[in-house]
Amino acid sequence: MTGLATREELDAMIRVARRAEALVMEIYATDFVVELKGKDDPVTLADKEANSLICDTLAQAFPEHGVIGEESGFGPEALAMLSSRERVFYVDPVDGTRDFAERTGEFCVMIGLSIGGRAAAGVIAVPVEKKIFHGAVGGGAFLETADGTTRALTLTSLVDPRESRAVVSRSHMSESTRAIVDALAPRATIPTGSVGVKAARVLEGAADLYVHASHGAKKWDACAPDGLVRAAGGLLCDLDGRDIDYANPELAIENGLVAASRTLLPRVLETIRATLKR
Repeated sequence: MTGLATREELDAMIRVARRAEALVMEIYATDFVVELKGKDDPVTLADKEANSLICDTLAQAFPEHGVIGEESGFGPEALAMLSSRERVFYVDPVDGTRDFAERTGEFCVMIGLSIGGRAAAGVIAVPVEKKIFHGAVGGGAFLETADGTTRALTLTSLVDPRESRAVVSRSHMSESTRAIVDALAPRATIPTGSVGVKAARVLEGAADLYVHASHGAKKWDACAPDGLVRAAGGLLCDLDGRDIDYANPELAIENGLVAASRTLLPRVLETIRATLKR
């Protein structure tokens, strides 16, 4: 196998994402219970059951791959072993659990594939909107909608951040993120839940830019959006413009995230450096 995702891998990701979104919506229609894994870290039956479905299915189909799910509960040794494999799936069964619990509709199922430590493919299913985004680096990114239509996705050709629309956190925008957004001075800000849904807004052209300067994001939050944004011709990186290293067993992404087109990103990173005095 090469450094590019195969058709077999991407098709399997799409199929299991569809199964998972159906399962998630069945639970969404019930009076489900919200538990806390930790401070401000909710989890529901949908997270757990979708995680098991996706991870078990992918592990059976691709036994040589690593499969790392948010709710899998791996210890450090297992994570180091899995992330060291050449091809690794990162699974966020319900990205935006808080939005799921609050029934805002802004949650999604995310599956990313990294190859050699770099994002290579991604699938984001937004169940309430009946949209599924899928793509692979070198093969393009696509949006399928409820009416059965599929369209190719390309990112904005804007250069000036002041002409852009920035998607921002609906519930917990940090002071650093706010300072960056203020300095970028986009013509509009769009409050949105879930990292995956924010990335979807950029992919579908409803927004042009996503900046997250807070700590707390994990590899399973980033891999699917990373693969999709790159497949669409853009870049997802940290606040210094560096690629996310998915081969590193450390799951936390401590230096933020930026997603934008290749035309827009240079000015965005320049503004971030000036704002954070790097």
